Amino acid sequence: MKLSDDEIAQRLAGLPGWQREDHFIRKRFGFASFPDAIAFVNEVAEIAERRNHHPFISIDYKYVTLRFTTWHAGGLTDEDFDEAQEIESLYASKTAT
Repeated sequence: MKLSDDEIAQRLAGLPGWQREDHFIRKRFGFASFPDAIAFVNEVAEIAERRNHHPFISIDYKYVTLRFTTWHAGGLTDEDFDEAQEIESLYASKTAT
C-alpha cells in the first residue's frame, strides 16, 4: 500500500542520508575503491533478489546510488523503506571500524 506524505517523512527520519525525490527515495554510498563499490552492489543484488524488490542502481567509480519506489503501488511503500533499512545495515557492517 502506498504511504502518505506523513508516513514517508516518518520513515525517512529513521534512514540517515536518504532523501525523497518525487516518488523515489535515494542515497549515495561512498567506498574506498571501485572493487569495494562493486562488491556492495553484488550484495545489494542478493538482497533485492531475495526480497523480489529491485532498486535502480548507479555506479560512479567509488560511489553507488540506490533509488527505490514500488511501481505497482504508484509510489513509496513499506517495502522500499524496509529494504533501504536492510541495505543501511549492510553498509554499516562494511564501513564499521
